[in-house]
Amino acid sequence: MDWVKRCPTASAAAREAAGLRWLATADGGPRVVAVHAVDGARLTLERVPDGGRPDASAAASFGAALARMHAAGAAFWGAPPPGSGGDGRIGAAVLATPADARTAPATWGAFYARCRVLPHLRSAVGRGSVTAAGAAVIERVADRLAAGELDHPQPGLLAPDAPARLHGDLWSGNVLWDAGGAVLIDPAAHGGHAETDLAMLALFGAPHLGEILAGYDGVSPLAPGWRDRVALHQLHPLLVHAELFGPSYGRDAVDAARGYLD
Repeated sequence: MDWVKRCPTASAAAREAAGLRWLATADGGPRVVAVHAVDGARLTLERVPDGGRPDASAAASFGAALARMHAAGAAFWGAPPPGSGGDGRIGAAVLATPADARTAPATWGAFYARCRVLPHLRSAVGRGSVTAAGAAVIERVADRLAAGELDHPQPGLLAPDAPARLHGDLWSGNVLWDAGGAVLIDPAAHGGHAETDLAMLALFGAPHLGEILAGYDGVSPLAPGWRDRVALHQLHPLLVHAELFGPSYGRDAVDAARGYLD
């Protein structure tokens, strides 16, 4: 039996379908919920049976498959899935999306600052979720990002500065589990840094996270110091939550940013 999801707009449905299909083409990647039809704002998807929580073995297998999905790569930093068109979304928030490789930032740090941190910081400040003093802290980190001071290598299956193929909103609620293992839903798919997906799994507590990371590292070894960068990669989703849900997330974002100032 299918599951019908009603998206806000027809373009949102088309973007989500394109993202799911793009992730699903990664050789050896995790299972992705199948798109059966797109009809205006209606998205008809495979229904995933409720399989409960995973065991350690299923979590490790998911980590290994996630590494292979990331290694499928993307054309440039911020690259949208083919056929998605326009800016993407993460939840109800708009994601700034480079139009093509010519207009895309040349480095991960510049992309993360320009297309992820600063747009959502401005929105969070406008909502009153980040104070002027807190915004100054995050802006200083954005300056460091844009200058390349916080760039770092990708995991081992990827070239050091090659964009990974990201789910983009990989909190635990977007990983379903059935008898066959993990199934990905609701992506904000784009080309980015692999550590971003891993940090998102950690942000709200994925089950068996240690086993997921071990499975990942066994296929695509994580770069030295990756644990020290988890909060950096969580800065963007925290700002999105500040934009959408209020000041408590804004304070968390400022706290995360402070760790990356000299």
